[in-house]
Parts: sequence; C-alpha cells; structure tokens
Amino acid sequence: MSNPGEADLTPITSVRQLAEWFAAGSKPRTEWRIGTEHEKFGFRRGDLSAPGYADQGIRALLDGLTVHGWEPILDRGLPIGLKKPGGVSISLEPGGQFELSGAPLEDLHATQMELGAHLREVARVAGPLGIGFAGLGFHPLATRDEMPWMPKSRYAIMRRYMPTVGRMGLDMMLRTCTVQANLDFGDEADMVEKLRISLALQPMATALFANSPFTEGKPNGYRTLRGQAWVETDPNRTGIPAVVFEQGFGFERFCEWLLDVPMYFVMRDGKFIDAAGASFRDFMAGKLAALPGERATMGDFADHVTTAFTDVRLKQFLEMRGSDVGSAAMIVAQPAFWVGLLYDDAAQKAARALTRDWGAAELAALRQAVPKTALATLFRGRSMRDWALEVLAIARDGLKARGLGEEVYLAPLAEIAESGMTQADRWLQRSAAQWGGDVRPALAAAEL
Repeated sequence: MSNPGEADLTPITSVRQLAEWFAAGSKPRTEWRIGTEHEKFGFRRGDLSAPGYADQGIRALLDGLTVHGWEPILDRGLPIGLKKPGGVSISLEPGGQFELSGAPLEDLHATQMELGAHLREVARVAGPLGIGFAGLGFHPLATRDEMPWMPKSRYAIMRRYMPTVGRMGLDMMLRTCTVQANLDFGDEADMVEKLRISLALQPMATALFANSPFTEGKPNGYRTLRGQAWVETDPNRTGIPAVVFEQGFGFERFCEWLLDVPMYFVMRDGKFIDAAGASFRDFMAGKLAALPGERATMGDFADHVTTAFTDVRLKQFLEMRGSDVGSAAMIVAQPAFWVGLLYDDAAQKAARALTRDWGAAELAALRQAVPKTALATLFRGRSMRDWALEVLAIARDGLKARGLGEEVYLAPLAEIAESGMTQADRWLQRSAAQWGGDVRPALAAAEL
C-alpha cells in the first residue's frame, strides 16, 4: 500500500475531468518504463517472530536506512516510510512487511540491479538488528494476533472496516506479501487492450507465482493463500471487474465504476478522516457525512484510486497485482513476464488474440479456483500449465524483440511451467522430505 501523497486541491466538476486524469498518464513508446514493487516479511533470527515497530524493530531499520540517503516519510511525527529522488520509496504494510516501490526504469537489467542494491542495503542495516527478510506470499508461522500493527493512520480505518466486508481482509493486510509490475500505456485504446489482456492472464500469473502453502506452522491446502485472501477481502473493490470487458469501456467508464467503490478515508491537514463505506459520488456532491458541505478535490480522487484493489489496477499506469512474492529471481521474473507480453506490438497482439473471447464470468470463476490448484487448474479443457507454456512463449518472443537480452529473466517461470512445480510445491516437498513436516525452517530458507 502506498505512502500518503501530496494533495491536489483542484475541485472536481465532472466525471470527464476524472477521465482526463487517467488519460494524462498516456505516454509515447519511447517513454514507457518498468516499475517494480515487492513486499517481504521481516523475522527475528533468534525466534522467527515478526519484528514490531519499536524495540529495535522496523523503526530502527527505517532510521538506519536514512544514513544511506533516504528521507523519512512521517505520519503524526513517526517515520512510516522513506523516499529518494527519482520516484523510489519504501513503505510499510500493516504488519511491518517492508515494501520497495522501485523507480521507473528503462529495462529489466536495471530492475535486477535496483533489486540487488536494495537487498544489500537492507541487509547491512537489518543484520546488526538480528532481522532477516523472507520472500513468501503468506506468513508461514504467525497467527493474525501475533503480527504487529504499524502506526499508519489509514490502517486504523481499514482495520475497523475490513471485517465488515470480508473474512480475510485483516489477513490480507497483516500476513501477505506480493510483487507487482507497473507498466505504461500509449493512449486510451492501448490502455483498454493492455488492461483486458492483463486481467485475463492475471489468474495464470497467480498460478505461476504461487508461493504461500503454509499457515500457522502447517500446510493450508492452498498453493497461494495470498491469492485466496484477496478473494475474501472485499468484493466491492477486488478481483476482475466485469466492466473492463464491456463494449465501449474506456477511461470514463472506469471512472463511473470507481465512483461506486466504497471510500475508506479523506485526508485533511495531514490527518486521515474515517469515511469507510461512504460514497465518493456523495462526496463530489458535497454530501459526505464526515465532511458536511465539503466537495471532493482531485487529490481526494487520487487517494480514492489507491483503495481499489483489483487484480490489475488502473492509475496513470497499469499495476499487475496478482502474484505472490518469491525469490529474488522470481521478483524480476514478474515484470519480465508482463513486459514481454505488453511492450512489443506482435506479442501484445498474440496475447490479445489468445484471450479475446475469454469472458468476465469464466475469468472470475478461474480466479476463484486458482489459489488451491494453481497450474493444475482447468480452464476450457486445458490446465493452467498448458496455457502458461503457450503464454510464456509469447512473452519470450516479446522480450527477444526488444533486443536487450531480457528473456533470461523468464528462466524461473519456464522451469515452473515445464515441471508443473510451483514455488509452493517445492516448499511442501522440502517440508515433507527434508524437515520432517516442520514448517519453521521455511522463513530462513526463503530469506532474500
């Protein structure tokens, strides 16, 4: 989840104005970039517990990183994130998961270098604190009550609201970690095509990156419990929105859908005001109970956009959000997969041809099934593994066409698709064969 942004006080006068905010993200191909975000679980090496904010925990880590040129982001005077010039930041998820939001970079080689430099920097500061960081999609050991809460004001609002709309919203907040790629679009038509392709293929990505088979020290029956947590978080703001596949879909139609996503908060004078469940349409009309008579601004809308948690999120770029975090190689493989499919014309056309007639209802059903069975999930009479082999070939050709040698970053995905063994399957195998059914070694074994 993002750090609080800077408010734009421009009054909202029409839905068209909101659509133009999205359209302003359109870029010529020469300016398309790759942004990669990943989260990771901290653990104390002594007892494998999740480090809290205080007591030589997450705050000490944030403070230590300021020596390396990071500037703190404050919430009520407390550091809750870090930033550097160039669009790179570190933020805290609710349970202390440490998130790097990388800079917009030109190629995947730069992505790999950025990741390596970040992990080395974090290790230098975290090591003396006795803290390691693991790349797993769901915490393998801690109960919900054993996870700490970070002192970010918006999380208090979400903590109250989440249990009213879904069974696993608090688990999503506290016990999950993801990796996502942020990619650009050329214009409205390009956005529509990329959004449809990436939503159609997001369940496949969820299967390929499945990496959360353990909960509270035992197998949980899923390959990606993180994926399941999102299914059971809040149906009003998650999943694969059917509107994207409707005729005439574009920026304005997306805005109409987004206005019906219930609000979480409004930020005023650096403070979060609880508006959970309220209507942004009412806010635009000056009818928000939490701020009577006050009308929404473009800054309010930008904040509201961040509270839609669809598997692919449209902002002024596209966020691919359907994957468990994993090893360092898998973190780079995630943007490689999507760049290969969406940054080469021939690959994008091939991906669209493959998925053109995939309907919203069958994709929603697929999204429901994938968390348990991952690559073994059947879709239109074929396994996800078979579909993935075909799509990976398209992505590989797309990366080769870029002429930069980036196709090497698909290697771990190719191994998964060819073997049919996800990261989750490997962990289950190791637990049974090497650790006598014990799950505790997984945290240290997954250290990044």
